[in-house]
Amino acid sequence: QVQLVESGGGLVQAGGSLRLSCAASGSIFDINIMGWYRQAPGKQRELVADISRVGRTNYADSVKGRFTISRDNAKNSVFLQMNSLKPEDTAVYYCKAIPYVGRVYWGQGTQVTVSS
Repeated sequence: QVQLVESGGGLVQAGGSLRLSCAASGSIFDINIMGWYRQAPGKQRELVADISRVGRTNYADSVKGRFTISRDNAKNSVFLQMNSLKPEDTAVYYCKAIPYVGRVYWGQGTQVTVSS
C-alpha cells in the first residue's frame, strides 16, 4: 500500500515562510512527477508547482518568485518552500505523485493559513 505523508503546514503571518514536505512510502514504482496542489474553501483544487524526476519545474503564476519546489528522488520526497506568504495562499495543500507505471497518488492534505 502506498502512502503520501505531508507535513509542515500551519499558521503564519503575511510575509512569513513555511516549508512543506511530502514523502511517499510503500510499493511504488519510480515516480515521474511530484507536485503540490491547493484548494481554498469554495474553490477548485489548483496546481501550485510540480517537478519532474530530472528536475524540470512548473509553477502557477500566482506563486512564481515566492515558492520553490524541490525533490529527493532517493527518498521519494518533494518539498515546497513558501516565502512571502499572502492571505490568499491560505488553503489545504495536497501532495501528488505520478509514477511511470500505475495509478496517481494523493496525500491527505495539510492546512496552510496566512493571517493578514
